[in-house]
Amino acid sequence: MAPFPQHPSEGSERLRPSAVVARAARVLAAAGIEAPRAEAELLAAYVLGVPRGRLALADGVTPDQLDRYDGLVARRAAREPLQHLTGGAAFRHLELAVGPGVFVPRPETELLAGWGIDRARRAGRPLVVDLCSGSGAIALSVAQEAPDARVVAVERSPAALGWLRRNAADRVAAGDRPVAVVAADVTDPDLLAELTGRVDVLLCNPPYVPRAVAVPPEVAAHDPDEAVFGGADGLTVIRPVLARAAELLRPGGVLGVEHDDTHGDAVPALLAADGRYEAVEEHRDLAGRPRFATARRRADDSRAAGDRARAAAWQTGSS
Repeated sequence: MAPFPQHPSEGSERLRPSAVVARAARVLAAAGIEAPRAEAELLAAYVLGVPRGRLALADGVTPDQLDRYDGLVARRAAREPLQHLTGGAAFRHLELAVGPGVFVPRPETELLAGWGIDRARRAGRPLVVDLCSGSGAIALSVAQEAPDARVVAVERSPAALGWLRRNAADRVAAGDRPVAVVAADVTDPDLLAELTGRVDVLLCNPPYVPRAVAVPPEVAAHDPDEAVFGGADGLTVIRPVLARAAELLRPGGVLGVEHDDTHGDAVPALLAADGRYEAVEEHRDLAGRPRFATARRRADDSRAAGDRARAAAWQTGSS
């Protein structure tokens, strides 16, 4: 970044935050950042140690703060994630610690979390399982907003588990109910065997991007590959998750799984074809794109009812 014409020295008048932010916003805009002004303000608030809404009331930017700020802006312009620079990601009512090795939670996943929280509240004292937990965004939101729930968070990656355990400990220190953290592969057919038939709400934000899809630089260079891509069609993890969820859920228990916006038909079709789910629904995000699918575990404990229903539908259609 080009220096200000008159770089302040110690003891001189500080630079106005608005001037510093305006210059940084131009740099970020030139780098292709979608919300350059907002991100410039967030970085300034981080450096100055004030809420973003109080930037205008800050004392000003010292030379040391300006050097630090310029460094962060340069790194953001090189497409390092904003959340890695500040060390935190906002998710619903939480501020989660994130960094290298863990997927940065996205705002659209708040919709799935909200759906799960609503179902958990309806269930009284539910058992809630969050698969592919990552930083713990969904699991910890449920624990905070549905405090009667027992929550289990499952993650495979050792690096992500470190962030998950850190966030879980932070939330306990803040007064939230503890979350049980389990190190396991969600595609394991014996996953959480001790909970078979007992889970009230199962939520999952799995890796689901098809391998050939181009992703933003922040994702390609910084989000863990295994947390982003779900095989050639994006369904490599979703398929076994749906199958295992049907074993874990109690009759009447519910499932919510996030998916790629190209999977608006594919994931509901997988749920319907399994035969153990009913009330299959597709949900869209605030931009109107397919975002997550939900279903309820049938009371019938086998695939037979679904097989009979498909056979009846075929016979009716062919008569």
